[in-house]
Amino acid sequence: MSLLVVKDLKKAFGGNIAVDGVSFELKAGELLALIGPNGAGKTTTFNMVNGQLPATAGSIQLNGRELVGRPPRQIAHMGVGRTFQIAATFASLTVIENVQLAILAHERKIYSFWKPAASYYRDKAMSLLEQVGMDSQAERPCSELAYGDVKRVELAIGLANDPVLLLMDEPTAGMAPKERNELMALTKKLVIDRNMAVLFTEHSMDVVFAYADRMIVLARGRLIAEGSAEDIRNHPKVQEVYFGTGKTFEKKQSDATA
Repeated sequence: MSLLVVKDLKKAFGGNIAVDGVSFELKAGELLALIGPNGAGKTTTFNMVNGQLPATAGSIQLNGRELVGRPPRQIAHMGVGRTFQIAATFASLTVIENVQLAILAHERKIYSFWKPAASYYRDKAMSLLEQVGMDSQAERPCSELAYGDVKRVELAIGLANDPVLLLMDEPTAGMAPKERNELMALTKKLVIDRNMAVLFTEHSMDVVFAYADRMIVLARGRLIAEGSAEDIRNHPKVQEVYFGTGKTFEKKQSDATA
């Protein structure tokens, strides 16, 4: 049974149709990549799933419950987590305090300024940091971290609401190849260990082909292909839309890893 079911999703901005009848499903324990050239409708689709953008038409169901029409905060409390293309942490706070604040927000708690945030949910925050390999740096200010480590902290923050579905927007943007692979290998492990689903957008084709269980490809707001790495690599429409007639996907993928 699918965890996420998106059916006939549509988004119009005035007379411009950004997403046109997109449908796909995602199961627990699966890592699904949403890819496509610039202007394909990836980000619009992504933002409709977590409620940042209202859908013009269609349905988005999580465990049989409709998400369309709900605000992002309510969707988060239904079990949808989110990370962003540009890592967002409080630089002056420690690693663990950043995660504790995320847990506080999920639990709808308001902490007293007379009682430091560091006294709340410390055990749970440390457990999340252990899962992403950042427990040894828990007391360091985020301002002192390397960018790859900041992205790991952001991943822990994304897990603060114990999501069944995690949305990752360009998770490896700005990272070196080694860091990209380490972060996605960690994400893949979390998908398996927590039996959650991940939907992610990504421009680095080496990351997509190495770690995604399946891929869906958008072009001009429509879904043009869906399947495994091999299916997508050999799909003639994907070849044409991404790289133009006569160019090969294998060459573009090798360029991405160079």
